Amino acid sequence: MTINLSADHILENENVLLRPLLASDFENLLEFSEKEQDLWKFSLLTAAGKENMKQYLQTALDGRSQKKEYPFIVYDKRKNSYAGSTRFYDILPDYKTLQLGFTWYGKQFQGTGLNKNCKYLLLEFAFEKWQVERVEFRADNDNARSIAAMKSIGCKIDGVLRSNMPKRDGGRRDSIILSILNHEWKNEVKEMLGSKLKSKN
Repeated sequence: MTINLSADHILENENVLLRPLLASDFENLLEFSEKEQDLWKFSLLTAAGKENMKQYLQTALDGRSQKKEYPFIVYDKRKNSYAGSTRFYDILPDYKTLQLGFTWYGKQFQGTGLNKNCKYLLLEFAFEKWQVERVEFRADNDNARSIAAMKSIGCKIDGVLRSNMPKRDGGRRDSIILSILNHEWKNEVKEMLGSKLKSKN
């Protein structure tokens, strides 16, 4: 199956729904932008504050129209509430690779199992529908919470890019690179992650 960035892909299970991000989702996400601005402490692109959220959404939508990214909004079915956003980006169909990131959730949704539900659906879609060979993850090497979350879903560390890019507040960051390969998903990660989801329910 080819990577189709034009279609509206909806991913869901009994706990979470991911659908394509829309400009109108500004209203669904504005509260996080105004009340939980430290959600983007380690992010290269901030959505903290009304104007930044508008720009964040526009950048994500531009990325999709340019067929470089595929952003989703996350809806938590258990809490009946929008929870945050995530996306595929740096999508390279010829190489069968992509990155998964720009992921954030409101504080009330963190540590609830929501992230593992989302990652299971996204990885299943990337490896089994789009049939990519590699899904890559990146984070600020100082972002211990994010790195622990990635390891917990089966990511393996590839290495660290030193002084990789500038930080928003000055200085430069080291970026840690992690990944999951297609055969790792099929042979171990899918079952491991699925078991963790069952234990949360």
